[in-house]
Amino acid sequence: MSCFDSAKQAYLDLGVDVEAAFLRLDAIAVSLHCWQGDDVAGFENNESLDGGLAVTGNYPGRARNADELRSDIEQALKLIPGKKRLNLHSIYAETGSSKVGRNELRPEHFNAWMDWAVEHDLGLDFNPSFFSHPMLKDGLTLSSPDAGVRQFWIEHGIACRAIAEAFGRRLNNTCITNFWVPDGFKDTPFDRLAPRERLADSLDKIFAVDCDPKYNRDAVECKLFGIGAESCTVGSHEFYMGYAMKNKKLLCLDAGHFHPTEVISDKITSVLMFIDEILLHVSRGVRWDSDHVVTMTEELRAIAEEIIRHDYDTRVHIGLDYFDASINRIAAWVIGARNMSKALLMALTEPAAKIREAENSGDKTTRLALLEESKTLPFAAIWNEYCRRSGVPVGPAWIDEIKRYEKEVLAKRA
Repeated sequence: MSCFDSAKQAYLDLGVDVEAAFLRLDAIAVSLHCWQGDDVAGFENNESLDGGLAVTGNYPGRARNADELRSDIEQALKLIPGKKRLNLHSIYAETGSSKVGRNELRPEHFNAWMDWAVEHDLGLDFNPSFFSHPMLKDGLTLSSPDAGVRQFWIEHGIACRAIAEAFGRRLNNTCITNFWVPDGFKDTPFDRLAPRERLADSLDKIFAVDCDPKYNRDAVECKLFGIGAESCTVGSHEFYMGYAMKNKKLLCLDAGHFHPTEVISDKITSVLMFIDEILLHVSRGVRWDSDHVVTMTEELRAIAEEIIRHDYDTRVHIGLDYFDASINRIAAWVIGARNMSKALLMALTEPAAKIREAENSGDKTTRLALLEESKTLPFAAIWNEYCRRSGVPVGPAWIDEIKRYEKEVLAKRA
Protein backbone atom coordinates (compact mmCIF):
# COMPACT_ATOMS: atom_id res chain seq x y z
CA MET A 1 0.00 0.00 0.00
CA SER A 2 1.37 3.44 -0.95
CA CYS A 3 1.76 6.29 1.54
CA PHE A 4 -1.19 8.00 -0.09
CA ASP A 5 -3.43 4.93 0.07
CA SER A 6 -2.57 4.45 3.73
CA ALA A 7 -3.25 8.11 4.51
CA LYS A 8 -6.47 8.05 2.52
CA GLN A 9 -7.68 5.11 4.59
CA ALA A 10 -6.80 6.91 7.84
CA TYR A 11 -9.01 9.81 6.77
CA LEU A 12 -11.76 7.48 5.59
CA ASP A 13 -11.81 5.88 9.03
CA LEU A 14 -12.89 9.29 10.33
CA GLY A 15 -15.49 9.72 7.61
CA VAL A 16 -13.43 11.94 5.29
CA ASP A 17 -13.60 11.41 1.50
CA VAL A 18 -10.22 12.61 0.23
CA GLU A 19 -11.20 12.30 -3.43
CA ALA A 20 -14.20 14.56 -2.85
CA ALA A 21 -11.88 17.04 -1.11
CA PHE A 22 -9.62 17.09 -4.18
CA LEU A 23 -12.55 17.81 -6.47
CA ARG A 24 -13.83 20.62 -4.28
CA LEU A 25 -10.38 22.20 -3.99
CA ASP A 26 -10.03 22.10 -7.78
CA ALA A 27 -12.98 24.52 -7.99
CA ILE A 28 -11.61 27.12 -5.53
CA ALA A 29 -9.53 29.78 -7.25
CA VAL A 30 -6.69 31.67 -5.55
CA SER A 31 -5.89 35.03 -7.14
CA LEU A 32 -2.16 35.79 -7.27
CA HIS A 33 -1.16 39.45 -6.96
CA CYS A 34 1.01 40.76 -9.78
CA TRP A 35 2.73 43.35 -7.56
CA GLN A 36 4.85 40.80 -5.65
CA GLY A 37 6.94 40.37 -8.80
CA ASP A 38 8.19 43.95 -9.08
CA ASP A 39 7.80 45.47 -5.58
CA VAL A 40 4.62 47.41 -6.52
CA ALA A 41 6.60 49.47 -9.03
CA GLY A 42 4.23 49.26 -12.00
CA PHE A 43 5.07 50.72 -15.39
CA GLU A 44 4.54 54.44 -14.89
CA ASN A 45 8.11 54.80 -13.60
CA ASN A 46 7.64 58.29 -12.27
CA GLU A 47 6.67 58.12 -8.63
CA SER A 48 8.06 56.42 -5.53
CA LEU A 49 5.67 54.46 -3.35
CA ASP A 50 3.45 56.41 -1.00
CA GLY A 51 -0.06 56.20 0.39
CA GLY A 52 1.05 54.03 3.30
CA LEU A 53 2.93 51.51 1.16
CA ALA A 54 6.51 50.41 1.70
CA VAL A 55 8.49 47.52 0.25
CA THR A 56 11.77 46.50 1.88
CA GLY A 57 14.63 44.48 0.45
CA ASN A 58 16.68 44.48 -2.73
CA TYR A 59 16.92 40.82 -3.74
CA PRO A 60 18.27 40.67 -7.31
CA GLY A 61 16.08 39.86 -10.30
CA ARG A 62 13.09 42.17 -9.95
CA ALA A 63 10.85 42.24 -13.04
CA ARG A 64 11.44 45.51 -14.91
CA ASN A 65 8.74 45.35 -17.56
CA ALA A 66 5.55 43.52 -18.43
CA ASP A 67 7.21 40.74 -20.40
CA GLU A 68 9.56 39.92 -17.52
CA LEU A 69 6.71 40.08 -15.03
CA ARG A 70 4.53 37.75 -17.09
CA SER A 71 7.46 35.34 -17.51
CA ASP A 72 7.98 35.29 -13.74
CA ILE A 73 4.28 34.72 -13.09
CA GLU A 74 4.29 31.84 -15.58
CA GLN A 75 7.16 30.26 -13.67
CA ALA A 76 5.26 30.59 -10.41
CA LEU A 77 2.09 29.13 -11.92
CA LYS A 78 4.00 25.98 -12.91
CA LEU A 79 4.76 25.32 -9.24
CA ILE A 80 1.37 26.01 -7.66
CA PRO A 81 -1.40 23.37 -7.73
CA GLY A 82 -5.07 24.10 -8.18
CA LYS A 83 -7.11 26.83 -9.83
CA LYS A 84 -5.47 30.24 -10.17
CA ARG A 85 -6.35 33.79 -11.15
CA LEU A 86 -4.24 36.94 -11.51
CA ASN A 87 -4.90 40.21 -9.72
CA LEU A 88 -3.71 43.35 -11.55
CA HIS A 89 -3.32 46.96 -10.41
CA SER A 90 -4.02 49.77 -12.84
CA ILE A 91 -0.37 50.89 -12.70
CA TYR A 92 0.47 47.78 -14.74
CA ALA A 93 -1.09 49.25 -17.88
CA GLU A 94 1.00 49.04 -21.05
CA THR A 95 0.72 52.38 -22.83
CA GLY A 96 3.75 52.10 -25.11
CA SER A 97 5.56 55.40 -25.64
CA SER A 98 2.48 57.42 -24.70
CA LYS A 99 1.99 58.85 -21.24
CA VAL A 100 -1.61 58.14 -20.27
CA GLY A 101 -3.18 59.60 -17.15
CA ARG A 102 -4.77 57.19 -14.75
CA ASN A 103 -8.12 58.84 -15.39
CA GLU A 104 -7.66 58.14 -19.11
CA LEU A 105 -6.81 54.44 -18.93
CA ARG A 106 -8.75 52.21 -21.31
CA PRO A 107 -9.16 48.45 -21.85
CA GLU A 108 -6.76 48.56 -24.82
CA HIS A 109 -3.94 49.44 -22.41
CA PHE A 110 -4.38 45.94 -20.98
CA ASN A 111 -4.78 44.01 -24.24
CA ALA A 112 -1.51 42.14 -23.73
CA TRP A 113 -2.64 41.05 -20.25
CA MET A 114 -5.98 39.84 -21.61
CA ASP A 115 -4.29 37.93 -24.45
CA TRP A 116 -1.93 36.36 -21.95
CA ALA A 117 -4.78 35.42 -19.59
CA VAL A 118 -6.63 33.71 -22.45
CA GLU A 119 -3.48 31.77 -23.34
CA HIS A 120 -3.05 30.56 -19.77
CA ASP A 121 -6.75 30.06 -18.98
CA LEU A 122 -6.68 32.57 -16.12
CA GLY A 123 -9.37 34.83 -14.75
CA LEU A 124 -8.30 38.42 -14.08
CA ASP A 125 -9.09 40.63 -11.09
CA PHE A 126 -8.38 44.37 -10.93
CA ASN A 127 -7.59 47.31 -8.66
CA PRO A 128 -7.61 51.07 -9.15
CA SER A 129 -4.33 52.56 -7.89
CA PHE A 130 -5.04 55.42 -5.47
CA PHE A 131 -1.40 55.87 -4.46
CA SER A 132 2.03 56.98 -5.69
CA HIS A 133 0.74 59.84 -7.83
CA PRO A 134 0.99 63.66 -7.80
CA MET A 135 -2.79 63.88 -7.40
CA LEU A 136 -2.57 62.23 -3.99
CA LYS A 137 -2.76 65.56 -2.17
CA ASP A 138 -2.01 65.78 1.55
CA GLY A 139 -2.68 62.06 1.86
CA LEU A 140 -6.17 62.32 0.33
CA THR A 141 -7.79 61.24 -2.95
CA LEU A 142 -11.54 60.52 -3.07
CA SER A 143 -12.03 62.29 0.27
CA SER A 144 -9.99 65.39 -0.60
CA PRO A 145 -11.57 68.80 0.07
CA ASP A 146 -10.23 69.80 -3.37
CA ALA A 147 -12.99 69.10 -5.90
CA GLY A 148 -10.44 68.81 -8.73
CA VAL A 149 -8.52 66.11 -6.88
CA ARG A 150 -11.70 64.19 -6.15
CA GLN A 151 -12.84 64.45 -9.77
CA PHE A 152 -9.52 63.06 -11.06
CA TRP A 153 -9.81 60.01 -8.84
CA ILE A 154 -13.52 59.56 -9.56
CA GLU A 155 -12.63 59.41 -13.25
CA HIS A 156 -9.89 56.92 -12.44
CA GLY A 157 -12.36 54.68 -10.60
CA ILE A 158 -14.85 54.83 -13.47
CA ALA A 159 -12.11 54.03 -15.99
CA CYS A 160 -10.97 51.03 -13.93
CA ARG A 161 -14.46 49.56 -13.72
CA ALA A 162 -14.73 49.79 -17.52
CA ILE A 163 -11.40 47.98 -17.84
CA ALA A 164 -12.53 45.29 -15.40
CA GLU A 165 -15.78 44.80 -17.29
CA ALA A 166 -13.73 44.37 -20.48
CA PHE A 167 -11.67 41.71 -18.68
CA GLY A 168 -14.83 39.85 -17.74
CA ARG A 169 -16.29 40.02 -21.24
CA ARG A 170 -13.09 38.95 -22.98
CA LEU A 171 -12.46 36.05 -20.62
CA ASN A 172 -16.12 35.21 -19.93
CA ASN A 173 -15.07 35.19 -16.29
CA THR A 174 -16.28 37.71 -13.71
CA CYS A 175 -13.61 40.20 -12.63
CA ILE A 176 -13.52 41.34 -9.00
CA THR A 177 -12.49 45.01 -8.82
CA ASN A 178 -11.27 46.09 -5.41
CA PHE A 179 -11.29 49.68 -4.20
CA TRP A 180 -8.65 50.39 -1.59
CA VAL A 181 -8.25 54.10 -0.83
CA PRO A 182 -5.34 55.10 1.46
CA ASP A 183 -6.85 58.43 2.60
CA GLY A 184 -6.12 59.33 6.17
CA PHE A 185 -4.47 61.69 8.64
CA LYS A 186 -1.13 61.46 10.40
CA ASP A 187 -2.39 63.49 13.36
CA THR A 188 -5.81 63.68 14.94
CA PRO A 189 -8.35 65.56 12.79
CA PHE A 190 -11.00 67.78 14.34
CA ASP A 191 -13.64 66.70 11.81
CA ARG A 192 -13.82 63.01 10.86
CA LEU A 193 -17.28 63.27 9.33
CA ALA A 194 -16.64 65.60 6.39
CA PRO A 195 -13.93 63.47 4.71
CA ARG A 196 -16.10 60.37 5.12
CA GLU A 197 -19.03 62.16 3.55
CA ARG A 198 -16.80 63.16 0.63
CA LEU A 199 -15.50 59.60 0.28
CA ALA A 200 -19.02 58.17 0.21
CA ASP A 201 -20.12 60.76 -2.34
CA SER A 202 -17.12 60.01 -4.57
CA LEU A 203 -17.77 56.29 -4.42
CA ASP A 204 -21.43 56.89 -5.23
CA LYS A 205 -20.41 58.79 -8.36
CA ILE A 206 -18.05 55.99 -9.44
CA PHE A 207 -20.59 53.24 -8.92
CA ALA A 208 -23.41 55.24 -10.52
CA VAL A 209 -21.93 54.32 -13.92
CA ASP A 210 -23.56 51.10 -15.09
CA CYS A 211 -21.36 48.01 -15.14
CA ASP A 212 -22.64 44.52 -15.92
CA PRO A 213 -22.30 42.43 -12.72
CA LYS A 214 -21.92 39.34 -14.89
CA TYR A 215 -18.50 40.67 -15.88
CA ASN A 216 -17.46 42.91 -12.99
CA ARG A 217 -18.17 42.91 -9.27
CA ASP A 218 -17.03 45.73 -6.99
CA ALA A 219 -15.40 45.33 -3.59
CA VAL A 220 -14.46 47.99 -1.02
CA GLU A 221 -11.53 47.45 1.34
CA CYS A 222 -11.25 48.72 4.89
CA LYS A 223 -8.13 49.52 6.88
CA LEU A 224 -7.26 50.38 10.46
CA PHE A 225 -4.27 52.66 9.85
CA GLY A 226 -1.21 53.10 7.65
CA ILE A 227 2.06 54.95 7.39
CA GLY A 228 1.15 58.63 7.36
CA ALA A 229 -2.42 57.80 8.39
CA GLU A 230 -1.82 56.66 11.94
CA SER A 231 -4.51 58.76 13.61
CA CYS A 232 -7.47 58.39 11.27
CA THR A 233 -8.20 56.27 8.22
CA VAL A 234 -11.17 57.67 6.34
CA GLY A 235 -12.20 54.27 4.97
CA SER A 236 -12.41 52.44 8.27
CA HIS A 237 -13.89 48.98 8.78
CA GLU A 238 -17.19 50.39 10.01
CA PHE A 239 -17.37 52.83 7.08
CA TYR A 240 -16.90 50.18 4.42
CA MET A 241 -18.98 47.52 6.10
CA GLY A 242 -21.87 49.98 6.20
CA TYR A 243 -21.21 51.11 2.64
CA ALA A 244 -21.03 47.55 1.32
CA MET A 245 -24.26 46.54 3.06
CA LYS A 246 -26.15 49.63 1.88
CA ASN A 247 -24.90 49.51 -1.71
CA LYS A 248 -24.71 45.74 -2.29
CA LYS A 249 -20.95 45.66 -2.74
CA LEU A 250 -18.44 43.03 -1.69
CA LEU A 251 -16.54 43.83 1.48
CA CYS A 252 -12.81 43.15 1.28
CA LEU A 253 -11.19 41.94 4.50
CA ASP A 254 -7.39 42.22 4.44
CA ALA A 255 -5.55 40.14 7.03
CA GLY A 256 -3.01 42.93 7.54
CA HIS A 257 -5.46 45.80 7.96
CA PHE A 258 -6.53 45.33 11.54
CA HIS A 259 -5.03 45.56 15.01
CA PRO A 260 -2.35 42.86 15.52
CA THR A 261 -4.62 41.11 18.03
CA GLU A 262 -7.57 41.05 15.59
CA VAL A 263 -8.08 38.30 13.04
CA ILE A 264 -10.26 38.28 9.94
CA SER A 265 -11.18 34.61 10.36
CA ASP A 266 -13.55 35.58 13.16
CA LYS A 267 -15.23 38.20 10.96
CA ILE A 268 -16.17 35.94 8.04
CA THR A 269 -19.33 34.36 9.45
CA SER A 270 -20.53 37.67 10.92
CA VAL A 271 -20.12 39.60 7.68
CA LEU A 272 -21.62 36.89 5.46
CA MET A 273 -24.82 36.94 7.49
CA PHE A 274 -25.54 40.36 5.99
CA ILE A 275 -23.45 40.62 2.80
CA ASP A 276 -23.81 38.21 -0.12
CA GLU A 277 -20.11 37.83 -0.95
CA ILE A 278 -16.76 38.99 0.37
CA LEU A 279 -13.23 39.35 -0.93
CA LEU A 280 -10.27 38.26 1.18
CA HIS A 281 -6.79 39.69 0.84
CA VAL A 282 -4.78 37.00 2.56
CA SER A 283 -1.59 38.39 3.99
CA ARG A 284 0.50 38.11 7.15
CA GLY A 285 0.73 41.21 9.25
CA VAL A 286 3.69 41.39 11.63
CA ARG A 287 3.37 43.96 14.44
CA TRP A 288 2.14 46.79 12.20
CA ASP A 289 0.37 47.16 8.85
CA SER A 290 2.86 44.97 7.01
CA ASP A 291 2.34 42.45 4.25
CA HIS A 292 4.58 39.43 4.80
CA VAL A 293 4.59 36.23 2.76
CA VAL A 294 1.72 33.97 3.78
CA THR A 295 2.92 31.11 5.98
CA MET A 296 1.08 28.20 7.55
CA THR A 297 -0.09 30.08 10.63
CA GLU A 298 -3.02 29.25 12.87
CA GLU A 299 -4.82 32.25 11.37
CA LEU A 300 -4.36 31.01 7.81
CA ARG A 301 -5.80 27.65 8.81
CA ALA A 302 -8.66 29.39 10.63
CA ILE A 303 -9.49 31.45 7.52
CA ALA A 304 -9.65 28.29 5.42
CA GLU A 305 -11.68 26.47 8.06
CA GLU A 306 -14.28 29.23 8.26
CA ILE A 307 -14.67 29.16 4.47
CA ILE A 308 -14.99 25.38 4.21
CA ARG A 309 -16.93 24.54 7.38
CA HIS A 310 -19.78 26.83 6.34
CA ASP A 311 -19.70 26.11 2.58
CA TYR A 312 -18.64 29.65 1.78
CA ASP A 313 -16.30 28.69 -1.05
CA THR A 314 -18.73 30.12 -3.63
CA ARG A 315 -19.27 33.32 -1.62
CA VAL A 316 -15.67 34.10 -0.67
CA HIS A 317 -13.16 35.29 -3.26
CA ILE A 318 -9.58 34.58 -2.20
CA GLY A 319 -6.71 36.84 -3.22
CA LEU A 320 -3.15 37.09 -1.95
CA ASP A 321 -1.65 40.45 -1.01
CA TYR A 322 1.93 40.84 0.16
CA PHE A 323 5.24 42.16 -1.14
CA ASP A 324 8.62 40.93 0.03
CA ALA A 325 11.74 42.09 -1.79
CA SER A 326 14.12 40.46 0.68
CA ILE A 327 13.79 36.98 -0.86
CA ASN A 328 13.35 35.51 -4.33
CA ARG A 329 10.09 37.08 -5.47
CA ILE A 330 8.86 34.03 -7.38
CA ALA A 331 9.50 31.86 -4.34
CA ALA A 332 7.44 34.32 -2.30
CA TRP A 333 4.50 33.81 -4.66
CA VAL A 334 4.87 30.03 -4.57
CA ILE A 335 5.23 29.75 -0.80
CA GLY A 336 2.16 31.90 -0.16
CA ALA A 337 -0.05 30.34 -2.81
CA ARG A 338 0.87 26.77 -1.92
CA ASN A 339 0.17 27.52 1.73
CA MET A 340 -3.24 28.97 0.88
CA SER A 341 -4.18 25.87 -1.10
CA LYS A 342 -2.67 23.64 1.57
CA ALA A 343 -4.76 25.32 4.28
CA LEU A 344 -7.90 24.85 2.19
CA LEU A 345 -7.13 21.15 1.72
CA MET A 346 -6.51 20.77 5.44
CA ALA A 347 -9.94 22.26 6.08
CA LEU A 348 -11.52 20.05 3.43
CA THR A 349 -10.09 16.94 5.11
CA GLU A 350 -11.21 17.72 8.64
CA PRO A 351 -13.46 15.03 10.13
CA ALA A 352 -16.12 17.72 10.03
CA ALA A 353 -19.20 15.51 10.30
CA LYS A 354 -17.97 13.79 13.46
CA ILE A 355 -16.82 17.06 15.06
CA ARG A 356 -20.11 18.80 14.25
CA GLU A 357 -22.08 15.84 15.61
CA ALA A 358 -20.13 15.98 18.86
CA GLU A 359 -20.65 19.73 19.20
CA ASN A 360 -24.37 19.57 18.41
CA SER A 361 -24.86 16.83 20.99
CA GLY A 362 -23.05 18.87 23.65
CA ASP A 363 -20.11 16.46 23.77
CA LYS A 364 -17.37 19.05 24.14
CA THR A 365 -14.86 16.42 25.17
CA THR A 366 -15.11 14.54 21.88
CA ARG A 367 -15.15 17.79 19.96
CA LEU A 368 -11.83 18.89 21.46
CA ALA A 369 -10.33 15.42 21.16
CA LEU A 370 -11.18 15.15 17.45
CA LEU A 371 -9.95 18.66 16.71
CA GLU A 372 -6.63 17.78 18.29
CA GLU A 373 -6.33 14.29 16.78
CA SER A 374 -6.99 15.68 13.31
CA LYS A 375 -3.87 17.84 13.61
CA THR A 376 -1.62 14.79 13.38
CA LEU A 377 -3.38 12.93 10.59
CA PRO A 378 -1.00 11.99 7.71
CA PHE A 379 -1.75 15.13 5.72
CA ALA A 380 1.61 15.36 3.92
CA ALA A 381 0.82 12.28 1.83
CA ILE A 382 -2.56 13.77 0.87
CA TRP A 383 -1.01 17.11 -0.13
CA ASN A 384 1.77 15.44 -2.10
CA GLU A 385 -0.74 13.40 -4.05
CA TYR A 386 -2.76 16.52 -4.85
CA CYS A 387 0.40 18.22 -6.15
CA ARG A 388 1.30 15.15 -8.20
CA ARG A 389 -2.14 15.04 -9.82
CA SER A 390 -1.92 18.79 -10.49
CA GLY A 391 1.34 18.30 -12.35
CA VAL A 392 3.46 20.43 -10.01
CA PRO A 393 6.54 19.46 -7.98
CA VAL A 394 5.93 17.39 -4.86
CA GLY A 395 7.36 18.50 -1.53
CA PRO A 396 10.37 20.84 -1.62
CA ALA A 397 11.31 19.82 -5.17
CA TRP A 398 9.91 23.14 -6.44
CA ILE A 399 12.83 24.96 -4.78
CA ASP A 400 15.25 23.43 -7.30
CA GLU A 401 13.13 24.80 -10.14
CA ILE A 402 13.19 28.27 -8.57
CA LYS A 403 16.99 28.12 -8.25
CA ARG A 404 17.32 27.05 -11.88
CA TYR A 405 15.14 29.94 -13.06
CA GLU A 406 17.06 32.35 -10.86
CA LYS A 407 20.37 31.24 -12.34
CA GLU A 408 19.18 31.19 -15.97
CA VAL A 409 16.88 34.23 -15.98
CA LEU A 410 16.80 36.42 -12.86
CA ALA A 411 20.57 36.65 -12.40
CA LYS A 412 20.95 38.09 -15.92
CA ARG A 413 18.78 41.11 -15.16
CA ALA A 414 21.08 44.04 -14.60
